[in-house]
Amino acid sequence: MSTTDSKFIRQFFHGTRADLQHGDLIVAGCKSNYRGGTPMSWVYCTGTLDAAIWGAELAAGDGPERIYVVEPIGTIVDDPNLTDKKFPGNPTLSYRSREPLRVVGEVTNWKGHSPDQLRQMREGLERLRMEGAEIID
Repeated sequence: MSTTDSKFIRQFFHGTRADLQHGDLIVAGCKSNYRGGTPMSWVYCTGTLDAAIWGAELAAGDGPERIYVVEPIGTIVDDPNLTDKKFPGNPTLSYRSREPLRVVGEVTNWKGHSPDQLRQMREGLERLRMEGAEIID
């Protein structure tokens, strides 16, 4: 999908604990927020605030949870980790790219998931990890 395929501008988000500024680029090759610092071959974004909240809440580190509004620099494609395996049709509007995402803003007024929802999600992800699933490439 090219960001120019539509007459309407789409909003994309990126949840993390990284401290970024307007204009910063999120690039492939940086350490993963989720896989023990493994360098990522993709950068990820979503069209839903809820998916970005999950990204921020589940990100490793001690920094504050942050949700950035991002602009894909190049082509984005459906994230197969969610669209093919978990949510056919991509209802989470989850995408990835080999090209950078530019930070164009930050969402500062959002509500996170309940402690019980977070516990259940973390337990589910740990179960998948123990089974050897590659959750994020």
